[in-house]
Amino acid sequence: MKDTLKPFLHTIWEKNGFSKATEIQEKAIPLVLDGRDLIAESPTGTGKTLAYLLPILEKIDAEKKVIQAVILAPTRELVMQIQQVAQKWTEGSGIQVASFIGGADIKRQLEKLKKHPQVIVGTANRIYELIQMKKMKMHEVKTIVLDEGDQLIVPQSEELIKNIIKTTLNDRQLLLFSATLSPRTEQVAKEWMKEPELIRIQGKVKVPETTDHIYFVCELRDKADILRRIAKMGNMKGMVFLNDTKFISQVASRLQNKNVAYAILSGDSTKTEREAALNNFRSGKYPLLLVTDVAARGLDIEGLTHVIHYDFPQDMTQYVHRSGRTGRMGAAGTVVSLVTEREEKLLKQFSGKLGFTLKRKYISKGQVVEEQPARVAFRQENTPKKKR
Repeated sequence: MKDTLKPFLHTIWEKNGFSKATEIQEKAIPLVLDGRDLIAESPTGTGKTLAYLLPILEKIDAEKKVIQAVILAPTRELVMQIQQVAQKWTEGSGIQVASFIGGADIKRQLEKLKKHPQVIVGTANRIYELIQMKKMKMHEVKTIVLDEGDQLIVPQSEELIKNIIKTTLNDRQLLLFSATLSPRTEQVAKEWMKEPELIRIQGKVKVPETTDHIYFVCELRDKADILRRIAKMGNMKGMVFLNDTKFISQVASRLQNKNVAYAILSGDSTKTEREAALNNFRSGKYPLLLVTDVAARGLDIEGLTHVIHYDFPQDMTQYVHRSGRTGRMGAAGTVVSLVTEREEKLLKQFSGKLGFTLKRKYISKGQVVEEQPARVAFRQENTPKKKR
């Protein structure tokens, strides 16, 4: 496949030491090159970005200083990650790539447009804002990509995405790529497309072999205290997953009262707040980063030591996606689950189906231990159970 690419793409392919294309790349690239609309579902880490980016770059006319491709992503972090990949693959090509995200200085972003980029990566709100201002011309756009389409085609942004697509000509190409694909997402995408091809890559759901999986059983109200004690043990760089943004502030308040340093990343964070949170966490200043699954999309934190399921995952796939952020590239990592007795049963089911070893742990004198401390055991055995 790589032998058919333009010389600059072939050079970068060789430079990066890629041996062969992944399954999603093998199936998607010819279809994108052929101008077909496409809906593609493929697990995280299978090379979806290059599956659409390489054929797009292959078709870009570097001599034409107009926007020819627009890539939409649900989060600022994912936008920046896609931009970095695109810039690496456009080296020496004359193709300009620019990113546009909400919360950023709009004057600076208008300056980017004056450089006439051919490829745009951005969040939907900012892209549409620039279109409405008549600063971003869409009549030459040949391809629109919805990256993580399941997060873009949701009630709060669906109409916005539709309006952006409407600003392009009818002969444009529309591509949707996602790690997961719900029936509704697929149906809405098909309504926007012209006889789309459908690709589903069945990846085996698994967790990194280098991670340890441990858990603590506690009441729901005690999870914050367990998290506090874990964070105080040192050498911690942990991403803490919660299911709902509105509960993050409650957990943060309890940590703050106990002098535990933390950073927050949620959909409500401003660009400045997000950058500060990530910088403080990456540098090790804060041991914990409190996130929701949506806010964590596209994040790649080097040296992440722990993934902590504060709120129990909605399903096994979510457990795998969260847990896979540590133990990457053969590095050691620890996955910690804070569970109630009911959640413990579900966690054990995950362990059996996914094939990882699960160990219950306890905290004694500020240390994680294998056995339940005798004093705690005595109290639990002799305290009458509360009636439900």
